[in-house]
Order: sequence, then C-alpha cells, then structure tokens
Amino acid sequence: MTTYNFSAGPSSLPTEVMTQITQELTKNQATHMSILEISHRTPQFENILDEAKASLKSLLDLPDNYKVMFLSGGGTTQFEMVPMNLATRLKKIAILDSGNFAHKPIGAAEALNVTVDVPGTTRSIKYRELPHLPAQFDDTQYDYVHLVTNNTIEGTTYHQEDIPNVQHLVADMSSNILAEPYDFKKFDLIFAGAQKNLGIAGITLAIVNQDWLDEQDLSHLAPMQKYQTAIDKDSMYNTPPLFAIYVLNLVLKWIEQSGGIAGLYEKNQRKAHKLYDYLDHSSFFDAMVTGKERSLTNVVFTSGDATRDAQIAQKASQAGFYNLAGHRSVGGFRASLYNAQPEQAVDDLIAYLKNVEMEYLND
Repeated sequence: MTTYNFSAGPSSLPTEVMTQITQELTKNQATHMSILEISHRTPQFENILDEAKASLKSLLDLPDNYKVMFLSGGGTTQFEMVPMNLATRLKKIAILDSGNFAHKPIGAAEALNVTVDVPGTTRSIKYRELPHLPAQFDDTQYDYVHLVTNNTIEGTTYHQEDIPNVQHLVADMSSNILAEPYDFKKFDLIFAGAQKNLGIAGITLAIVNQDWLDEQDLSHLAPMQKYQTAIDKDSMYNTPPLFAIYVLNLVLKWIEQSGGIAGLYEKNQRKAHKLYDYLDHSSFFDAMVTGKERSLTNVVFTSGDATRDAQIAQKASQAGFYNLAGHRSVGGFRASLYNAQPEQAVDDLIAYLKNVEMEYLND
C-alpha cells in the first residue's frame, strides 16, 4: 500500500534524498565511514557546511553581508535569541499576531524585559484571517517588526505582496522557506526550523544581515547567546548536529536540481490549487481559509463536525494517509504539502476524500 505523510513536521523527505541517505549511512564515499561517525572538524564535514551555506545564499539570492548560521534549540529558541541580539537599542518590538507561532514570541520577548506592541491581531477570530500593520504605523519606534510568513496551524500565508515595508523585518519562515518566492533582502533576519522544508529535526537555520547585527550592543550576552559567536565560529562553537546538516545539504541540492524556488513554487501552486479546488466544490468538506491568504503548504479543512472529522482522520491512516488530523486548537484536517510532498499524494488524497464524501452523503 502506498503511504503518504501529511504531517506538519517532521515532514516528508524527497525520495532521492532518502535513497542517498540509505546508501551512505554505513559508509560515505567521501568520508570512508558513516556520516553518523565523522568529526565536525574534518575537511569532509567542512565541505558539507560550506556547500549548504553557498546553496542557501544562492537560492535566496542574498548578498555577502547576510550570514548563514546553523543553530540548535528549534525555532522556539529563536523567540528568545532574536530579541536578545536585535532589540538592544530601543528594547521595543512589534509583532503581527497572526497565529499560534506568532503569539508565542510575545511572551518570550516580554520575559527578557523587551516591550512588545501588537499592532495587528486576529486572535479573537481564531486567526482565520491575517492581521496587517495600520496605515500610519511608525516603524522607527521599534527595533524591528516580527512576522510569521506561513501559519502552519491556521493555514494562512503572507505572500510577497503582503510583506510590510519597514526598516527592520524579522521573519519566522519555518514552514514555507524555499516553497515560494520572496524578496529575501526585505528581511534583516530569517529563521526556520529544518523539519518541514529543509530536512530533519535537530537543526535551525538563521540568516542575519551582518550590517544590522554590527549595530547591536551584545556585551550583556554570553557566547552561546550571540549570533556573532555562531558566525565567527562557523556554526561550530559547540559540536553541531552533523547528520541534520548533512541531510539539509542533500535537500538543498535536490531543490537546486528541481529548478530552485521558482520550480518548486510552480509545483506547490499546482498541488495546493488542486486540493483547494476540490474543497471549494465539495458539498461535504470546507476549507477553513478563503481568499488570497491561503497557504500553499498547509491546507486546513473540515466536514463541520469534530467527532466525524476525528473518525475520518483515523480511517485515513488505515488507508495510508497519515497525520491528516488538524492541530488541537483548530480541529478538522490539515494536509501539509511541503516541497517534498509529491503531486501524486494530492491526487490520491482527493480521490480518497471523494470516496469519503460519497459514503457519508449516501449514508
């Protein structure tokens, strides 16, 4: 039976990457030992690290003053590292509260005695729409503005045309980095957990504008709390998660071979539009998000009955469609269509949902 992983993360890996990992797990041709055994101080791993950084800079079209870091602690740790490193002048930031993972950084920053303003929130309507900055918003009153480009739980996205034009912009891109085009130079800091579009859990990507970082007073921070330490030590101040970086590098090569962001964006649009088109014409299922804010990577929908949704999600697993249940705060279903999700998975899912629809409507 063909099986598909629709999890919001950790998510599917490209088949080609999985094949290469399997072939190299015992002995890599370059390392002459398992990738799990090599030292981070070997030339082989340094090559992997350099390749990954170069690929990211190229794919994102970033100039030399942007520095790539591979960090531990997940995206959640970045909720604290970002204000520690980049809210040192005014100690005041603005956050667009667009979902669960946009709301969490508020408490993290406040715990560090950073003042947080929320110029836009849709929390009262359970984040069914995106908030936006008010027309008269004065960004000079803040160290930076923080937003989440794609809300994994709620299924909404700030696409390129919705990105605010402010002096300093921080973006959590954990769930849609490299999935659709942005002008990445609009962001002074980008961070993303790897386990959705970049590889496996255990590594977090952070990219910062060095010119902006140089303006910060970091004298109050210990070495491991500073982005500059990771930059100066090439992400190896402590032993990094080598295997996670190795997998990330393979995924980046696969992305390059797939036509880069433009190639994947075309495929991702096709996948998402197929599923949304079915949901929009279904008399049984409904998409929870409408309009241009719909996510290409996380499609959330429901039959309108929580008990029935749970039963259908359980039966879907038995049919080979795993992890379709929506987040507990939203309910319903969530089909995550990250870069590695094959288009066939969407076709097969739609066929399965049509059968479910017929079964219930004819019952």
